[in-house]
Amino acid sequence: MMESPKLTARQQQILDLVQSTIERTGAPPTRAEIAAELGFKSPNAAEEHLQALARKGVIELVGGTSRGIRLQTQTLRALNEARGKQYALPLPSLSQLTLPLVGRVAAGHPILAQEHIDQTYVLEASLFPRRPDYLLKVKGMSMRDAGIVDGDLLAVQKTPEARNGQIVVARLHDEVTVKRFQRTRGGIELLPENPDFQPIHVGPGEDDFHIEGVAVGLVRQNMLI
Repeated sequence: MMESPKLTARQQQILDLVQSTIERTGAPPTRAEIAAELGFKSPNAAEEHLQALARKGVIELVGGTSRGIRLQTQTLRALNEARGKQYALPLPSLSQLTLPLVGRVAAGHPILAQEHIDQTYVLEASLFPRRPDYLLKVKGMSMRDAGIVDGDLLAVQKTPEARNGQIVVARLHDEVTVKRFQRTRGGIELLPENPDFQPIHVGPGEDDFHIEGVAVGLVRQNMLI
């Protein structure tokens, strides 16, 4: 069994914050958000602790993005087992999920229509804070600064509702997009995480807008079995 890394109290606090933020919004926090939440004087202090967590193999830091923090599953499992947490479900048959991978979505068809399914993957349920229903292959770089880039597989829980700040899969005029959800007085804003892209405004009463689901994790190629 993999040896559990030894974390300081502050490192554990930051790790817990990263995990809870991913669970709540579908994406990790920025350095500035960590600093504000934990009372650091500057984001540099948060960066130092993140670098220490990366050296211990608990997280991976992805350059070029403010939210480039990815959890390392094997190390986290060892860490949680050492803390007495049940990281995996008790029965092997229940600890794995068979998830369809959705590729290009045709206009006018449900997102999980059979013709959209490229293949299926078997993944550990413990990889996700909430149970996903499918994987969506990300197209483009509009969510780059959330650590979500072209070719990534986004784990999505199917739901027609979302809270402000969550990353959603939305359908607008038969186009499917991944954006951060924000409800305003004037309607709904679908916000990119890349300054090269413009927000999408959805006015009240827009009939051709639907939320297909919320992000509950990101799957990297080396996590697939």
